[in-house]
Amino acid sequence: EGEHPRIGATDVCPLIPIRGITIPECVAMAQRLGQRVGDELGIAVYLYGDAASNPEREKLSKIRKGEYELWKTEIGHDPARQPDFGPAVAKPWGATVIGVRPFLIAYNLYLNSGNVTIAEKIARSIRFSNGGLRYVQAKGFLVEGQAQVSMNLTNFEKTAVFQVQEMVRREAEHFGLTITRAELVGMIPQKALMDSAKYYLQLDEMADEQILEYRLRETQDDPDTTPYAFLEAVASNRPTPGGGSVAALAGALAASLAHMVAGLTVNRKKYADVQEVATAVLEEAATLREQLTRAIAEDSAAFDAVMAAFRSNDLAGAEKEALIQRATIGAAEVPLHVAKLSFRAAQLAGELAKVGNVNAVTDATAGVLLAQAAVETAVLNVKINATTVTDKALVQSWQNEIATLQQDVAALVQAIKATAAERGGFA
Repeated sequence: EGEHPRIGATDVCPLIPIRGITIPECVAMAQRLGQRVGDELGIAVYLYGDAASNPEREKLSKIRKGEYELWKTEIGHDPARQPDFGPAVAKPWGATVIGVRPFLIAYNLYLNSGNVTIAEKIARSIRFSNGGLRYVQAKGFLVEGQAQVSMNLTNFEKTAVFQVQEMVRREAEHFGLTITRAELVGMIPQKALMDSAKYYLQLDEMADEQILEYRLRETQDDPDTTPYAFLEAVASNRPTPGGGSVAALAGALAASLAHMVAGLTVNRKKYADVQEVATAVLEEAATLREQLTRAIAEDSAAFDAVMAAFRSNDLAGAEKEALIQRATIGAAEVPLHVAKLSFRAAQLAGELAKVGNVNAVTDATAGVLLAQAAVETAVLNVKINATTVTDKALVQSWQNEIATLQQDVAALVQAIKATAAERGGFA
C-alpha cells in the first residue's frame, strides 16, 4: 500500500551507462548481479529494459502489474511470473527488478492554480501512453495547494527537457494558466541542461568547445585512463588508502588485463579451438575485477575500524580488547581475501598468455606480474596484522595459506615469463 508502485522491498535497481561503458556491458553486469541476488540472497529477480529476457518485460510497469499483492499469488503458478533468477516462491520481501536503461530525469512543473484537475488533463495530453511525447510519463498532483505536473523523462536524448517544458506551457495556456516554477528531483545530466540552455538562448551554432569548462577538461588527464583522484588519495598524508588498497587495485588491474586479452581472443577464427577457455576467462575475470575493486575501499574501512577500536571510549578492559581483536582480524582477512583473488587473476591471465591472442601475450603476462605484486603486497598486510592477533591457531592458518600462495604465484610467474618469451619471439 502507498503512493508508489512496487513489487518488493528493494523494488528496482537500474544500471545506467553514463560514460566509458556501453549498453551491452551494462546488460552483462545486470545479468551477473541478478544471478548473485537470486543465488546468494534468495530473491526473485526480473530483468527489464535493455536487459529484459523477453519483450514483455522491457517495461517496468508490466513487471509491476498488480504490484506485490498480485505477484505473491501468481508466482510459482503463472509461467509469466517465472523470475529470471532466484526462487519462484512468494517471500515477504517480494521481488527485485534489475535492468539497464537511459538516465531518467524526474521533473515537475508547477502551475499558477490550485485546480488539480487541470494538471491531470495536461499530464494526459503530454504523456506517451495517451498519444503525447515519446519517453514522457506524467501525472497531475496537488502539492501544498498548487497544481503540479509530475513527470519522468525516460530518454532526454530523444525527447529533450525543453520540448517537454514548452508543451506543458502551451497546454497550460489553453486553460489561461502559466508555469510558475520547475522542480528537479534527484540529478540531471549536464548535457540535458546544456541542450536546454542552447534552445532558450537560441545558440543554434554553438559548439561544446566554446564552453570554458569543457575546454579546460580537455587539457586535463583523461579520467577514463588516469585514476588521478585515487593516486592523489594514496599520495596524501592520510594513512588510508594505503598498501592494502593499492594491492587490491593491482589485483583488479590484473583481472582487467585478463579480461582484455580474453576479449581479444573470443570470436577470432584463429583461436577457435580455445573459445571455451577464453569465454570462461572473460566471465570470471569480470567478477574478479568487481570483487577486487570493492576491496580497495574494504581495506581502508578495515584499517579505519582498527583505529576506531583503539580510540573507543565506550568500552574498557576485556571488552575493548575483544573489539580491537575483532577489528584486527578483519584487517588481516581483507588482504588475505585480496591475495586469494589476485592469485586467481594471475591464473586466468597466465592461461591466456599460453593460449590467448598472441598479439596480447605481453598484456597477459603483465597481468600475471601485477597479480604477483598484489599477492605479495597483500601478504605483508596479513603478516603485520597477525602480529597482534592472540588467536594463534587462526594466525597459523593464515601463515599456511599465504606461504602456499607465495610459492604458487612465484612458480606461475616463472613459467609464464618463459611462455611469453617463446610466444612473443624474444626468448
